[in-house]
Amino acid sequence: MIDMRNTNRHRWGIIYVPQAGAFRPMKRWKEIREYLSTKGVEYDYIESENYKSVERQVRMFADNGYGTVVLVGGDGALQDAVNGIMSSRNKATVSLGIIPNGIANDFAGYWGLSVNDYRMAIDNIIAHRVRKVDVGCCSYLEDGVEAKRYFLNVLNIGLSAHIVEFANKERGFLAKYVYRLRAFLHLLFHRQNFLMKFKLNSQFVEKKFMMLCIGNSFGYGMTPSAVPYNGWLDVSAVKMPKWLGVLEGLHMMVLRKMLNFRLVEPFRSTEIYIESVGGARLGIDGRPFKPTFPMTVTVLPEEINLIIPTKINKRL
Repeated sequence: MIDMRNTNRHRWGIIYVPQAGAFRPMKRWKEIREYLSTKGVEYDYIESENYKSVERQVRMFADNGYGTVVLVGGDGALQDAVNGIMSSRNKATVSLGIIPNGIANDFAGYWGLSVNDYRMAIDNIIAHRVRKVDVGCCSYLEDGVEAKRYFLNVLNIGLSAHIVEFANKERGFLAKYVYRLRAFLHLLFHRQNFLMKFKLNSQFVEKKFMMLCIGNSFGYGMTPSAVPYNGWLDVSAVKMPKWLGVLEGLHMMVLRKMLNFRLVEPFRSTEIYIESVGGARLGIDGRPFKPTFPMTVTVLPEEINLIIPTKINKRL
């Protein structure tokens, strides 16, 4: 009897998540498929029904012995993929490859991958250079039972989570640009402080902040010093600026100097206990997130196998 898990070991399991608002979403997959054919890649393919199906599909590939699972999608789909791997019995033996294809591709961009160059992403997956990377973990109670949600990039609380909601609501050909415009207007005219209570490094913090960002990686510029392989989480607690301060903060973020912004309190820790967030919304890697409190956020060092580019940008 043939063990299909061994047969699948050298095949890719590909989940294709069409980009929200794309005019011809399957045209992208056709181009990827043709390039895979020229490279002689053996794979099985699933098109996601919706974002809720990605986690299940990734877990199915991992449980069935696929050595390489490839996610064609953005940050939100990538977060679902990571949760699928983390819930698989084979998480230690599966490697995750990324072909960027979302409105936001921040984690892929950290490694130098671009939504405009799927060929480079595929070539890197073929080369199969693997690095173990850290995973952020949110632990909380759901109906009295412990629940966990994992992330690669960032947990957003407050204003930044509102902006995440914009990205999930926008559809259509110009979705990326409409989302950015709405986010900018929200920053200018709908600023609000939230009383947040959290503990890290034996320090209890109880202050009003506009947003709290806990980053395992770059975090859309809000945790610019975070790297997903040092065993730490970077935390940026941002106070509400005056009107012109918004422009100053955006400028600092573009320059990758957000931590130098006068209204940012930076922290670094392996564990953050969050008692309450004053009614603020939460977002996790591009997805709305509705946990209960208190919640503990930790980092799991070198938890998953990530396929990274053969040539790494010097800033890493």
